[in-house]
Amino acid sequence: MEQYRTRSPQYGPRRDRPRPPRQPVPSQAGRGAGGEPVRAARPPGPRRRPAPVRRPAPAPAPAAGGLPSPRLPNPRLTGLGSGLFCAVVMFLLGALCSALFGASLTAYGVLFLPVSVLTALWVRRGDLMTAPVVVPIAFAVGLLPVADGEDGTGGTLMGLVTALATQAGWLYGGTLVAGLIVIVRRIRLVHRRRTAGVRPPV
Repeated sequence: MEQYRTRSPQYGPRRDRPRPPRQPVPSQAGRGAGGEPVRAARPPGPRRRPAPVRRPAPAPAPAAGGLPSPRLPNPRLTGLGSGLFCAVVMFLLGALCSALFGASLTAYGVLFLPVSVLTALWVRRGDLMTAPVVVPIAFAVGLLPVADGEDGTGGTLMGLVTALATQAGWLYGGTLVAGLIVIVRRIRLVHRRRTAGVRPPV
């Protein structure tokens, strides 16, 4: 009997058998330099609210000619500062009237009114009541270069008393204007404090 030789099976896939599908290669984007997988980033914590953006202050409205309107000075003087301001200004105005207008007391009294108004407007809120007090004192100080008197201290004092007696109308008028402005400012200050719920000081 003839013996048939058996062939050794050939390793490897046969052409007639279907090849198994290839598995997709994992992406290298999620791995680090050494091939290790990169851990997912932790979710961020609670976000902080951004700081409010401060808007710039609106520019002043232009005047009729197209140029911005100039801002008036608005200083805040203490009680002592308002007294010094009023006294120095009135003394300088008295010297000016003596040099230009021949020691005219009428011109001096007219110039005294705007100085009284500025003193009452520029004094700070805590020293409002000092304005009606320093205004008549400054009026008397400014009369020193204007008052006509003989040589010597006695003559100067007599001229000062005479000027105060003859120009009492200007003195009372400037003091009254300063007092009215101070009263109006005080009423507005108390109204603002009541609106804000703050009890005004006694």
